[in-house]
Amino acid sequence: MIYLALLWWVSRRQGRGNDAFFRGERRSSWLMVAYGMVGASVSGVSFVSVPGMVATQDMTYLQTCMGFVLGYALVAFVLLPIYYRLNLTSIYTLLERRLGESAYRVGAWLFIVSDMVGTAVKFLLVSVILQQFVFDGLGLPFAVTVPLLVGAIWLYTKRGGVHTLVLTDVLQTTCMLAALCMIIRAAMEQTGVNFGDLMSWFGRTSGDVMERTAVSAGVMEHTRVFEFSDWTSKQHFVRQFVSGAFIVVVMTGLNQNMMQKNLTCKSLRDAQKDMCLSGTLFLPVNALFLVLGALLLQLPLTASGDGLLPEFVSGTAQTGGVVAVLFVLGIVAAAFSSADSSLTALTTSFCVDVMRREDDTRLRRRVHVGMSLVLVVLVHALSLTGSQSMIDLVYTLVGYTYGPLLGLFALALLPASSGGERTLRLGAWTVAAVCIASPAVCYVLAQYVTLGYELLLVNGALTFLMLKILSRCRK
Repeated sequence: MIYLALLWWVSRRQGRGNDAFFRGERRSSWLMVAYGMVGASVSGVSFVSVPGMVATQDMTYLQTCMGFVLGYALVAFVLLPIYYRLNLTSIYTLLERRLGESAYRVGAWLFIVSDMVGTAVKFLLVSVILQQFVFDGLGLPFAVTVPLLVGAIWLYTKRGGVHTLVLTDVLQTTCMLAALCMIIRAAMEQTGVNFGDLMSWFGRTSGDVMERTAVSAGVMEHTRVFEFSDWTSKQHFVRQFVSGAFIVVVMTGLNQNMMQKNLTCKSLRDAQKDMCLSGTLFLPVNALFLVLGALLLQLPLTASGDGLLPEFVSGTAQTGGVVAVLFVLGIVAAAFSSADSSLTALTTSFCVDVMRREDDTRLRRRVHVGMSLVLVVLVHALSLTGSQSMIDLVYTLVGYTYGPLLGLFALALLPASSGGERTLRLGAWTVAAVCIASPAVCYVLAQYVTLGYELLLVNGALTFLMLKILSRCRK
């Protein structure tokens, strides 16, 4: 309650109105945006799922994170200059200017549906964990937990929108990282591992031949970072590195959720510095999550995947509860930092792209409430399903839902000399049909070919080619 009260107090001190809600009045500090984006991008899913990935994938996820750095550089020096030159509020306006009304409408709806589903998947995991550690003890059912959490997010974002998020993200990122470091310290104490051991183990691969102590042998089994030998493996370096770069291009550069805060910086140069710093910070942060996973595997825990960290926290709660408090704080901070950005971006896209009423404050308030209610309903609907690794589920969904957006933006960014007139000579229904057909083809293809995170690239390429061919035929 103290944490939520602090978020509300920060929000009350920020600007109000549509300019503050949509654009943050274009005066955000690039350093604050960069730091806050860490928490917004990590989300509660990463807090739980990344440590659980170590059991089956070792630390090869860092290869994807290395690709993130390249992806953030592409966004900073390819996409941001275009967004700032056109002075965009919604990045999907670019599709209208380059490809026409039909691509613009379809692109905006693709984002709304994709981001709402992705946010609901992330929020479901966090809600289930908080139900276990907090709300069951208070006697509140799950049907009350989700509306309560979403309502808290709505409360502190309804006035200032993205202007508020820039500051609250800084607070939430700080709480998330502090909680993560303290949980790692608790795990080190229980395993008898010191900092020097961690640094030694982390730099070695599973293929090294060396003498190991009884304690280090188990850790060493899970400290493999690179995979170069097996091209068919989903963990091969090239596949993960390239996929990581394009995951960032799509989930950040083509995502109103993430770009909206970057577009509040005072200048293009500030936004580029913010983007490059954010990409660099992801490596050490995700390395910490993976180190935590390797440590947890040395303890006599029975759970796997997303259940690994919660079981550890549940055991410590019986002997003191400090780790449990830190865990809940970290989960809430990461989840709120991600979900509040999504609700703000979804509200912005619906008002600006769908309704075309950017200056209507009354509409913005109603849409903000409506998006919150849709999120509550969707989280409850998804609670009927389950997955051993939510982060894998999120990236798989991204591959299917954001692939068409990648194809649309690739067409929009083509030089006019390469394709003549950029405008697609296709109706909205035709564009929509292509954006549905491409993921369907990818789904069938995935039944016969092993596709990892590169599913996104295949989906985007199919969308690009089909739209290009149909547009030329129509011409």
